Amino acid sequence: MKVVNLKQAILQAWKERWSDYQWAINIKKNFPKGATWDYLNLAEALMEQAMIGPSPNPLILSYLKYAISSQMVSYSSVLLAISKFDDFSRELCVKSLLEIMDMFCHRLSCHGKAEECIGLCRALLGVVVWLLTGCACYCERLRELGPSASTEANLRACLERLRELVNSQKNRALVHIARLEDQGQTADVARAINSLIKVTEGLNSLTNQTLRGKLEECISLVKSIPTILSEQSDPPHHSLFPSVHAFIMLEGTMNLTGETQPLVEQLMMIKRMQKLMFLSHSSFVLIMKGLLMNLLECPLSQSETSLQQYHVLVSVLTCIMVNLQQDFMDDVNIAFEYLLKLTPLLDKADQRCNCDCLSMLLQECNKLSLLSDSNTTNLTSKRAEDREYAPRLKTAENANIQPNPGLILRAEPTVTNILKTVDADHSKSPEGLLGVLGHMLSGKSLDLLLAAAAATGKLKSFARKFIKLNEFPKHISGEGSKSASVRALLFDISFLMLCHVVQTYGSEVILSDPSPSGETPFFETWLQTCMPEEGKTLNPDHPCFRPESGKVESLVALLNNSSEMKLVQMKWHEICLSTPAAILEVLNAWENGVLSVEAVQKITDNIKGKVCSMAICAVAWLVAHVRMLGLDEREKPQTMIRQLMTPLYGENTLQFYNERVVIMSSILENMCADVFQQTGLALRPPMEGQEPIPYRNLLSAKECT
Repeated sequence: MKVVNLKQAILQAWKERWSDYQWAINIKKNFPKGATWDYLNLAEALMEQAMIGPSPNPLILSYLKYAISSQMVSYSSVLLAISKFDDFSRELCVKSLLEIMDMFCHRLSCHGKAEECIGLCRALLGVVVWLLTGCACYCERLRELGPSASTEANLRACLERLRELVNSQKNRALVHIARLEDQGQTADVARAINSLIKVTEGLNSLTNQTLRGKLEECISLVKSIPTILSEQSDPPHHSLFPSVHAFIMLEGTMNLTGETQPLVEQLMMIKRMQKLMFLSHSSFVLIMKGLLMNLLECPLSQSETSLQQYHVLVSVLTCIMVNLQQDFMDDVNIAFEYLLKLTPLLDKADQRCNCDCLSMLLQECNKLSLLSDSNTTNLTSKRAEDREYAPRLKTAENANIQPNPGLILRAEPTVTNILKTVDADHSKSPEGLLGVLGHMLSGKSLDLLLAAAAATGKLKSFARKFIKLNEFPKHISGEGSKSASVRALLFDISFLMLCHVVQTYGSEVILSDPSPSGETPFFETWLQTCMPEEGKTLNPDHPCFRPESGKVESLVALLNNSSEMKLVQMKWHEICLSTPAAILEVLNAWENGVLSVEAVQKITDNIKGKVCSMAICAVAWLVAHVRMLGLDEREKPQTMIRQLMTPLYGENTLQFYNERVVIMSSILENMCADVFQQTGLALRPPMEGQEPIPYRNLLSAKECT
């Protein structure tokens, strides 16, 4: 699209007196979506049309302001357009340009590509040269025409904007980068400074000493830009605390579900060993910065750990206050003031989590009396102002992040209510509990609740309650088909939830605390001996896979001869322990030609059709078995794994089957990920000293209809 057409569109909008938002809507409709407005030089075109006369065109100028506010044009393109205006005799136009600069120069930033960031540096250098030229022009006018209130006002306006720009070390650094990138503009800066020096030497008639002082200060700041790399300041004593930083990042990654008190004690030990001035605002900044950096570096699949990291931070600060019985409210407030200056870090964290991370942290600190209400409000408003200009659109990096930390905060009361519900006596009417568990399985509810439990330190209690619930179906009395279905579902749902907890947060959540009753529950036994985990070697010939032969025979007959699994009077713990041996019988019968593919498919459908935990136990053994086989021996075991992983869609499945099978598939995929990627060279040899599980030839040849 040619610029002349863009000018015609601007003139048409002016002739028809469109409002700013009408202009934006129409221009977006009529111009291609692929090209950016900076590429079409929209800011320059608007500026050129607005500054044609002796005074600016207010309507076209409103279009430019709207484009800046809605981020249609970048800051760099606007600054470049301003720097091209060279008629300083049109004072109203210059005043309007300075007012446009006031819209964004106090928060100059760029969130684009490297080329766009360099473009901002060059534009900033250009506008500094433009302001210096304007100051030189007005100084020359004062020398020639004598004192004038309007000229001094224009000079003061240019000096104020110039001082605001170059007084920032960040802006001076950006100008220095532009000087190194484009040596041509360096000569322009030198000429502008030289002209100012000559003018100030002859300003004997300038009676305003304040203006002279500001002018000299600005010249000094601009002349110091080439030496910015050589500027060094003495670092404060132990300002970086590298050991504390590394320790916090490690704790925030590896031990989110651990107790906070040992963490605080280790931090205090580091303080004593390194003689750190630890309890100050700088230490709090370091802790918060470390957790935010860890959040950005963790894999996308672990992004739900963000709130746990915030709770680690808040808990650390709280424990320090409680242990030392001191008031750290002022230090925490100063720490947040420093943290607000790390705008790119906060913006990236917000973009990663799809939420305002700092505001969430401020609210939590306020609840724990680490921040006063007034300080919380002040800090929140400052961050809200910065976030207005930060990128918040969902990207490929954060589009699928769930659960959101904000949702986790709102889920905390639900976790407490669920723990109370599970802890109640449901021996007489377990149907009500089943409804609660079913809702936990829907959508992302389980991940959300687990993240909230981990964030509040209740995950171990959560797991312990569900281990107790998993033991509940052991007790069988005279039951009908309905109560048998409820008992099977309670066992299955609790088993699935516990497996999901182990795969998400690690087995130490289950195994770190011994059972209160002293007797090892079924799930703990199965977890230690049968469940595949990263770095864990399982022996498929382990005695845990060798139950009583009579139970195996009964299960094999049930799977092979029945159209579907029976539920009444079933002892699901024994069924799960017998499933591996039954799968071995089926596999051997298939490999020896006793069973056909269709018969094996029927058996695997029976296994996964009612209770998903049976499929998990079967695949757990198959994974351990496949790891011991060569590549040419893996085809049939891997086929059985795929059959067990495929959901069964039918009318005879138990309640919440669709929700349960989603969690089952996720668990099985994690179990089998390495099995389908291994090569023959990576296999481990069979363990010595163990006899293989005996094959009892329980299945007879059967024709398939």
